[in-house]
Order: sequence, then C-alpha cells, then structure tokens
Amino acid sequence: MLEQIVYDNSIQDWGISALIMIGALLLNRLIVILNKKVIKKLTAKSKTNIDDIIFSSLEKPILLGVLLLAFWIATSRLQLGDEVFDIITKSYDLLVVLNFTWFFARLATSLIDNYTLISSKKKDQEKTKIDARVIPVIKRTVLTIIWIIGIVTALNNAGIEATTLLGTLGIGGIAFALAAQDTIKNIFGGFAIYMDKTFRLGDTIKFDSIEGTVVDIGLRSTRIRNYDKRILTIPNYKLTDAFIINISSEPGRRIVMELGLTYQTSIEKMQEAMHLLRDMPNRIPDVNDNDLVVSFTNFEESALVITFIYFIRKSADTYETRSKVNQEILRSFNQAGLKFAFPSRTLYLEMEKAPTVLTNK
Repeated sequence: MLEQIVYDNSIQDWGISALIMIGALLLNRLIVILNKKVIKKLTAKSKTNIDDIIFSSLEKPILLGVLLLAFWIATSRLQLGDEVFDIITKSYDLLVVLNFTWFFARLATSLIDNYTLISSKKKDQEKTKIDARVIPVIKRTVLTIIWIIGIVTALNNAGIEATTLLGTLGIGGIAFALAAQDTIKNIFGGFAIYMDKTFRLGDTIKFDSIEGTVVDIGLRSTRIRNYDKRILTIPNYKLTDAFIINISSEPGRRIVMELGLTYQTSIEKMQEAMHLLRDMPNRIPDVNDNDLVVSFTNFEESALVITFIYFIRKSADTYETRSKVNQEILRSFNQAGLKFAFPSRTLYLEMEKAPTVLTNK
C-alpha cells in the first residue's frame, strides 16, 4: 500500500513529508519550552536587558524559520513538477527574507520601546512629554525603512525584477517630497532639536528679534511665549537654521551699568563709590560675587563715569534683583553724599565795561 503512487509520489513519500512537518511543529514546541524555562532565566540574571530583547525578538522568527525549512525539505523530496517546484523555490526565498526582515523589525521595535521605558523611569516630565510625540514617529520611520529594504530584497531573491517598482516609488517619492517639503523640513528640524538638545521646555531663548520661554516642542513647530504673554509658533526648520541664544543655559544674567558722578566728586569720594559697588554682593544675596567689575572708565562731558558689571544668580528673579540693586545704589550713594550727574553746561560770560562819557555843561 505504501508503494502506491498518488500525484506522482508514493504514499510513503507523502507520509515522510507529513512527518517532517509534524516534527517541525514538535520542535517548535520544544523551542518555546526551552526559551521559557531556560533561556529567559539565564538572560534575566545578566546586568543588561539587551540579551532579553534579542532572544525575545528571535523567538517567533525562529519558529517560523523552522516551519519554512521543514516545508522546503518536505516538498523538495517530492516529485511535484518543474513549474510547481519553481513556485515553491521562489516562495521559499521570498518568505525567508521576509522572516529575517520581521526579526529586524521586532528587534528595532523592542529597542525603541526599551528606551522609552528607561526614559519614563527617570521621571523627567519634559523628556517624557517630548518622547511621547517623537518616539512613535521614529518607530514608524524605522519600521518603514526596514520593511521597504526587506520587501525589495525578497522580491529580488525571488527573481522578481524590482527596478520598475523602485522607479515608480522614486517618482512618487519625488512628487510627495515636492508637495510636502516644508512639512518634511519641519519634521527633520524637530528631530534635530530633539537630538541636539539645543533647548528644552521652560528655557528662555533668543533668536533674531524674538525672545521668550519655550512652552512646547512639537514635530512641526515650537511654541514660545514672549514677554507680552503672547504665544509665537515658529516652524522647526527656521530654528535649526537660526543663531539661537539659550539664555537659560547661562550661569547668571549679566548686567552692565554706567553711573555718572558730578565733576565736583573728589578722588576719595570716587574710591568710596567704587567700594560701595564692590560690596554689593554682601548686601544683595542674589548678586554673584564672581566676575564683578567696578572701574572708573571715562570722563564724559558732564560726568565722571563708573562702569559697574555684575551677574544675577540663575535661580533669582532678574527684574526683582535689578530693582533691589538700583535701590541700594541710590540709598548708599545718597547716604555717602555722592551726587549723580545729569546733562548740564556751564557758560562763562565776559562783559566789557562801557566807557564813561564826559560831557561839558
């Protein structure tokens, strides 16, 4: 009975091929148990979770690969005709490449998800908020690239000419890029801001004539609240091309003042004025005592000029501290009898005495 021919193959050959497929299913079951009972326990003991991600990503592609290999062995030993065998060969080549592509797609997804999980554990609300917008786009972009490469490679391995397909995709891509070039530029600009960390949420930045606080960083645009409490929406590509000053990254706000004293100020009083300015950090706590500059710099038309440069601590309120410093300067200078100059001119007039005219009576 086993020697009977059915569709050009004996019942024995059909049975052996069926047993090969059954053996593949049993082997897959063994792989699942081995992975669950042994491999996962071994990888859990390692300090890094990269090995867990790799083995987790490999499991299902390996199971599919075992079935594909078993199917290839089971069918290659049968007499199915040249046309059927050619179809099976091309299908096998196609599915093998797609199986590898599936593995790389699963691996990329797991790595990105692992990064997101680690980022969320750091409890950085700003970073988590940005990741919630950027990570899904990055994931979709990476998966799209992986699957495009995998499908094109699979078609080539299966003997299907992909040149025409690539040409069609190229023309479509060019048309799409021309239609959405501003959007694409903004998205890449958002990635650049995110990766370069040019600024963060809550930072005060300045570029061109715009200065304000960053309240949102999106994929297409960044929103800034200026000092008039208005929200300005700036396309991301403009920020990547602009010269940006991150004011929040400075160690302290630098303030430059020029104080003019009258020309009646003596050298002793000038030295006293400079001493009062150098002592400002001791009287205003938010004034940094580093990099303090006090210098008698110039003789102006109506004033002796002292240049006073100081830094306000980063954590302090800039306007409140400047107000306190100005009040302290006014109070201490008045108490010391130091007079501020104001624009004035002194005119010297010479009057000639009129001659005495004597007249005879």
